[in-house]
Amino acid sequence: MTENSYLTQAQLAERWQVTESTLERWRSEGIGPVYLKMMGRVRYRLPDIVAFEEDALRRSTSQRASARNEQK
Repeated sequence: MTENSYLTQAQLAERWQVTESTLERWRSEGIGPVYLKMMGRVRYRLPDIVAFEEDALRRSTSQRASARNEQK
C-alpha cells in the first residue's frame, strides 16, 4: 500500500464535508471507518473509507437506526 492510500483526519473531513471534531467524536463513539493511530497521528486507509461509504449507500435510514439501537 502506498502512502497515498492513507488519508489524514483533515483530508477525510474535507472529503465528507464534516469537521475534524466530528470525526474525533465518531471515533470515541465507535462510529465511522477503521482507523490507524500511531504516535498520536490518526490515518484512515482508503479501502476502509470506500468500504464504509459503500455500506452506507446500501442501507436505508431505518436500517441504520436499527443497527444503532442494537449497539446500545
